Amino acid sequence: MIMPYRIQDVLGRIDRFPRVDLIHRPTPLRKLERLSARLGGPEIYIKRDDLTGLAFGGNKSRKLEFIVRDMLDKKADVVITWAGIQSNWCMQTAAAARTFGINPILVLFKTTDLPAAADGNLLLDVILGADIRILQAEKGKIVKSAQAMDLLDEAGREVRGQGHRPYLVPVGGSLVRGDMDKPLGAVSYVASFAELLEQMRSGGVEPDYVVHSTGSGGTQAGLVVGAKALTTGCRIIGISASDPKGPFSDDVLEIARATDEALGLGLEVLADDVVVFDEYLGEGYGIVDKAVAQVIRLVFQTEGIVLDPVYTAKAMIGLIDLIKTGFFKSTDKVLFLHTGGTPALFPNREKIVGLLEEKD
Repeated sequence: MIMPYRIQDVLGRIDRFPRVDLIHRPTPLRKLERLSARLGGPEIYIKRDDLTGLAFGGNKSRKLEFIVRDMLDKKADVVITWAGIQSNWCMQTAAAARTFGINPILVLFKTTDLPAAADGNLLLDVILGADIRILQAEKGKIVKSAQAMDLLDEAGREVRGQGHRPYLVPVGGSLVRGDMDKPLGAVSYVASFAELLEQMRSGGVEPDYVVHSTGSGGTQAGLVVGAKALTTGCRIIGISASDPKGPFSDDVLEIARATDEALGLGLEVLADDVVVFDEYLGEGYGIVDKAVAQVIRLVFQTEGIVLDPVYTAKAMIGLIDLIKTGFFKSTDKVLFLHTGGTPALFPNREKIVGLLEEKD
């Protein structure tokens, strides 16, 4: 068994990967006193990665510090990526790229009944002047990476023909695909785990669990590697917002092992280290239902914190249900990672208001 690394030793390995300066760190971490008392379960803490500072904030900003540096090192003048139509990843990528003089092309898949109007993250994409390409996709489903990367390859050939140097990056900056030849997104979340661990330990607390919404796998993979390297028992719980846990867990494991290798930690990441719950998908990816609307209201009214309807609301639904079903002990210290995405609230406003006005 490998004993835990010291935080500074792991951060030293991460510092071998160059990055640009995009975010405020450390992001705030505090105990959710009122929500913990209301739920009557373990002590709940929150890590506010919705307050990273780039655009409206979010976990993708951490990833982009490393990925944008890689774009610049490879002399790219165009970045091409993909995700859902209200993707915080795409908006953050466009914002970061523009900051460094790189033109963004966004391939956006429409997977809900919402109109493709300039609202929420899509409005921000328009303001940023991104080249936006909207495609229809199966309702409530994430488009498979292989299919999307084929479309990115096609766009890459197009812009090369125009004399540009494109950088193709997969959704979420997660899987090692396209021109991203190292797990840069996940590396950023090894650093994030070290950051949150220092914050909790400074308050005399050791985390037993980190619960977060998992979508493309890079955030979870980085957290898994960070927890395995730096603690003896902290478990990372991913609440899927998009995919069944079987194939998705395989993606997380692939990214985590690539991250371990890139950092030279020698951890031997196992399938059992990847914990994903897919029971809280509701009607599918990006689809807002009554449970989503109600949990957004609960957390806002209780703690003054706004969740997003695509990712963090479903993660909180999962956390609350796991408390109710006895998954956690009352003495556990559970950290909820807020990964951002709140602009997606606004295109869903009519649905959310209607659901909140319904009688039970």
